[in-house]
Amino acid sequence: MTTKVFGHKSPDTDSTGSPILWAWYLNEVKGEAAEPVLLGEPNTEAAFMLERWNLPKPAIIGDVSEGEPVVIVDTNNPAELPASINSADIRAIIDHHKLTGGLETKGPIDITVRPLACTATIMIDMMGEDAAKMPEAIKGAALTCILSDTLEFRSPTTTPRDREVAEALAADLGLNVSDYAGDMFAAKSDVSSFSDAELIRMDSKEYAVDGVKFRVSVLETTAPGVVLDRKDSLVGSMETVAAEDGVDQVLLFVVDILNEEATLFVPNDMVKGVAEKSFGAQVTGDTVVLPGVMSRKKQIIPNLKV
Repeated sequence: MTTKVFGHKSPDTDSTGSPILWAWYLNEVKGEAAEPVLLGEPNTEAAFMLERWNLPKPAIIGDVSEGEPVVIVDTNNPAELPASINSADIRAIIDHHKLTGGLETKGPIDITVRPLACTATIMIDMMGEDAAKMPEAIKGAALTCILSDTLEFRSPTTTPRDREVAEALAADLGLNVSDYAGDMFAAKSDVSSFSDAELIRMDSKEYAVDGVKFRVSVLETTAPGVVLDRKDSLVGSMETVAAEDGVDQVLLFVVDILNEEATLFVPNDMVKGVAEKSFGAQVTGDTVVLPGVMSRKKQIIPNLKV
């Protein structure tokens, strides 16, 4: 039976590329039938990766079947996974996020959770010498994942190992890291075709703080003005998305990749309180700039207070 390999809902570059990477490894190195799949439409940067390296877009699935073999990558949070995940046969988890809890397995499994910036980095380390067998397209996907998750080494989650692996991949591929990352970020920043609700959900995770449910949305861009110009309509849609998704509040952070700062939309007193308590910010308007804030995983989620 073919093993499905997938990441989290609202797939970003790592949750699109890492399933492709690991399915290649299982198929070509381990001799185990595997298929990469997605839990939603990939974002614009992930779509750029697929086109740039001539990789077919994985099938999008809505749920998993009872007893179906799966490998979960780039998350271990049941809220980011198919509704029936605990009825599937989870064979392995490969991740770089904190442990959330709530997943059930049919028996002992391989779990690899390492404090690196990108799942693809972990996978290449797990492959060992077999990583040298990766074809150009798979190396390209891995490089894209690492540069995306590290924001070209700007993110505080970046480790020396992430940089080392990315630079080695770029050298193998004959690519200039900065030039390639610039093309990636340009693709990520082109959000003109997305509705406000799509933008809010594009890169978001649900997180609860003292009983308050948040959808924490991050838009990483080299052109923050394009998003900030849509502030009024986005704020209106934040309320709608919160109601539809069963959360109390959407927190929307616009991350300026080049200036290494985030702008948080402040539509009401609740979010004003979150900004002041979580980041020590002085809020005087309907947005607040948070210098140096780049990472939801390391700087936003761990600091949230209500």
